[in-house]
Amino acid sequence: GYRVTGPSGNSIFLPAAGDRDEESVYYSGSSGNYWSGSSSSDDSNGAYGLDFDSGYHDWSYDDRYCGRTVRPVSE
Repeated sequence: GYRVTGPSGNSIFLPAAGDRDEESVYYSGSSGNYWSGSSSSDDSNGAYGLDFDSGYHDWSYDDRYCGRTVRPVSE
């Protein structure tokens, strides 16, 4: 999993839930692909998300029909 810490010092843990492609789940337990709350201003079909594995983390862009995990948090 991956712990994300915000500017306030609060953090959330994102389990390595894997990646989904249609009906299959890949890399469960070793990587994660999470949607953010930010859609694309250029393309209404796309949105941004966080990808990570044991040695990598970065923001990415994908079409919203792709399967990603959602981790709801309250403010």
